[in-house]
Amino acid sequence: MTSMHSAVRRRRAVAAAGAVSAGLLVLSACSKPTPLSTITVGRDSVSSEATCYNDGNAIKTADLAKCLKDTDIKSIKVDPDETVRFGVDPKIADQGWTILMNGQPLTDSSKKTYRTIPGSVFFNAQYGASGNSTLVSIKEGEKDVKGLWSFKLQKES
Repeated sequence: MTSMHSAVRRRRAVAAAGAVSAGLLVLSACSKPTPLSTITVGRDSVSSEATCYNDGNAIKTADLAKCLKDTDIKSIKVDPDETVRFGVDPKIADQGWTILMNGQPLTDSSKKTYRTIPGSVFFNAQYGASGNSTLVSIKEGEKDVKGLWSFKLQKES
């Protein structure tokens, strides 16, 4: 009788482990990652998922304002003499994307997956920069904003 009880317990344990594994698979399927955008300076680069993303649909203006104030963003050091390279996932490029500096458009919309800008621009008061760090965002969408990726560029001295 004891061997029968241990066999039943083992089957229950295996069934429970299987149920937990299946549950984790279902949960991970719900939160699929957003497309990535990357900034490269020299040999250093930083990639990020979206600060705000609505799975290809327009984001409300009130939500965008909150996204631009997000403080949990990745940063990269920039030598003003270096070139800053922006790369986006083809899904972002297909919708058109714009580089924002401190919330204001720095470039026209593009459908390319790659753009370059001189590092000095990000610390030039003429372009709205102040101090030794600048908030740079990538905005997906030409008319409606469909995604926002933000980075902090820190001046390397």
